[in-house]
Amino acid sequence: MATIFQPTDADVWKRLSDHYRDIQDVRLQDLFADDPDRFETMHCEGAGLILDYSRSHVTADTLDLLVQAAEELQLPERVAQLMSGAEVNTTEHRPALHTALRDFSGGAPYKDEIWEILVRMDAFVHKVHSGVWRGATGKPITDVVNIGIGGSDLGPRMVTDALYDHWSGKLRCHFVANIDRAELERTLADLSPESTLFIVASKSFTTLETLRNAETAKVWMSGVVRDETDLARHFVAVTANMDRAAAFGIDKEHIFPMWDWVGGRYSLWSAIGLPIALAVGMEQFNELRRGAYDMDEHFRTAPLKNNLPLLLGLIGIWYTNYRQASTHAVLPYAERLRLFPDFLQQLTMESNGKSVRLDNTAVDYVTSPVVWGSVESNGQHSFHQLLHQGTHEVPVDFIATLQGGMEDEHHPWLLANCLAQARALMTGKSYETAKQELLDDGLPEEETEALAMHRQMPGNRPCNIILLEKLTPQSLGALIALYEHRTFVQSVFWQINAFDQWGVELGKAMSKQIYGQLIGENTDKTMDASTRGLIELYIKHRNQG
Repeated sequence: MATIFQPTDADVWKRLSDHYRDIQDVRLQDLFADDPDRFETMHCEGAGLILDYSRSHVTADTLDLLVQAAEELQLPERVAQLMSGAEVNTTEHRPALHTALRDFSGGAPYKDEIWEILVRMDAFVHKVHSGVWRGATGKPITDVVNIGIGGSDLGPRMVTDALYDHWSGKLRCHFVANIDRAELERTLADLSPESTLFIVASKSFTTLETLRNAETAKVWMSGVVRDETDLARHFVAVTANMDRAAAFGIDKEHIFPMWDWVGGRYSLWSAIGLPIALAVGMEQFNELRRGAYDMDEHFRTAPLKNNLPLLLGLIGIWYTNYRQASTHAVLPYAERLRLFPDFLQQLTMESNGKSVRLDNTAVDYVTSPVVWGSVESNGQHSFHQLLHQGTHEVPVDFIATLQGGMEDEHHPWLLANCLAQARALMTGKSYETAKQELLDDGLPEEETEALAMHRQMPGNRPCNIILLEKLTPQSLGALIALYEHRTFVQSVFWQINAFDQWGVELGKAMSKQIYGQLIGENTDKTMDASTRGLIELYIKHRNQG
């Protein structure tokens, strides 16, 4: 039985449930057969991106009802509140003004503070690139290592990697997040302390993983850094806690502030994006911001039925809450976007993995699906088997570019694979077709009947296709903002707060307690038997080692 999704008592929700029952068995190929113009009416453009949603199980009536539901929920008003600085993060009593960080209209809240930091970032990037900023022994900086985790790592890491073709050539940028020392050691293995600059990125400057890695980096620098003056040549910070950063030993002049009105997973547009600016230059960083601003304006002003973030959000609601799809795959056909699914996991699941509504009552419907994916076409040789013949319905977003980075035969093949996978998911292969192929290959009739069962594919599997003309800072900015706003749209439908993350905090607090027991500082006899037994195993093996 389908989930009856009724976050309000408005009649539109009942009509959506009835409409789902009416069309739940309609196949995608039938929708195309009934409407030869389906692609023309079900693709649209905005901020330089193209969205083809014609391979989703929606009709014009479906979209009409979903748009009506969005209007019932006052989505346009909620968008205006988001961008004006209203307290949309209700549990922490804060706005969520990531859009202000990339505003080019001059009318955003906190514009003076934002401009001041952008000017400081520009000056800093120029000093490092020009060689004015040098290490303690007088050598220019050749490598930058960003130490952060979560929103202080995933966003800038993904963008810096995606824009590798746009790197200035002045520096090499590296990222360390894992508390496992192996990542830091592998990163530092080929670097020189004399020419390495560390960015310690932590909003609170209390994050365990970040501070532990930063302390280890400081030890690695001990042969070069003799005092705080030397340390200041190799460490800068991005944080909202200036005092803690200063106590770590970072010169206050080298601390770039963050604000509580920007969540970590939405913060790459702020000074958290400093490694991006160092990699590609401030001009390209501003082009990234410009692309996001273009999408912000599209989201704010485009009609609801031609609004890319809204359409993606509506289709996601349809699959999650009516067709009961529990996962959502994002598959970029672009090597430079290989980290984009990782970034989206945090953006969507940390934002909308919630079970309490804004009115403080428990939700009685499904919220965020599990988001996953990988760079293609590698996935075609692994999990695509499940997409084509598995028992799950997995909506897919394919992301591709119309132009490649190099003029050779690779890119047409890459795009051909993308379009072929989308077509194969929709059409599948019938039993009759599979059997005839086997007969054409010369197999005896009696063998083909059984084998054809294994080679048939049901088809009718949904996907969206998102096209960028070319992967540039501007188009990447628009793509990121597209999914930011899609996430917000869905939070409005689910009536949850997309901007807090209390579920992240519980494990952090427990890890400190368990760490104390692992190193013998305390004991806790109230600990559950499993955890206590594993701690005792660790202590036993540590003592034996």
